[in-house]
Amino acid sequence: MKVELGSLLEDAKEALGTVIIIDVFRAFTTAAVAFDRGAKSIILVAGVEEAKSLRQQGIGDILMGEEGGAMPDGFDLGNSPNEASQHNFSGKTVIQSTRAGTVGVVVAEGADNIFLGSLVVAQATVDAIRSDNPNLVTVVAMGDQGVVRTDEDEQCGLFLRNLLEGRRPDGYAVGRLIMEGNSTRKFYDSSQPQYQPQDVELALEVDRYPFAMKVSREGGLLVARKYPG
Repeated sequence: MKVELGSLLEDAKEALGTVIIIDVFRAFTTAAVAFDRGAKSIILVAGVEEAKSLRQQGIGDILMGEEGGAMPDGFDLGNSPNEASQHNFSGKTVIQSTRAGTVGVVVAEGADNIFLGSLVVAQATVDAIRSDNPNLVTVVAMGDQGVVRTDEDEQCGLFLRNLLEGRRPDGYAVGRLIMEGNSTRKFYDSSQPQYQPQDVELALEVDRYPFAMKVSREGGLLVARKYPG
């Protein structure tokens, strides 16, 4: 099994094989929380208006995501794992739109399979992929809005590569590196209430959840489900 690392939207567009799209702060940590809280599925879309349109068509129950870091008008939840941890998703279909993670999934058209990547599902994601033993795995760190590399996504990418190649890196050390990065500062800035310190704490809980999140194409939609279900 060959493992390749990539970053940002351009690499997501070119990703081949089994692809892991990483968004630690916060999309795919929030998605994992939603699944843990009972969500049936998550439909991933690139834009806010597409998310709203789907629900107007009767597709999906909960709109979740962000635009500029904040919850868009008309959405039910923002892109906060802490906020999601206090919500009941039982049996619900979520529509998620963010400016990095979900966009990365949408543009990864060359992928054979797609998994949503974050530290909270790291080992489960690797176990799911290794059980399939694909020839190629491409790990893409989406960064800030898919255009600027961020410590949390890059470090998560390295962490996943090490696991895929049979090494066991120190998750605590990875968390400490991320805490020193620029991306964490906004979560402790009281002038930006859309970012919560608890989001960071939850996102850095390596292997908090025992499931992966696998994406399939269903009726023209990109739908993530817990894997194994």
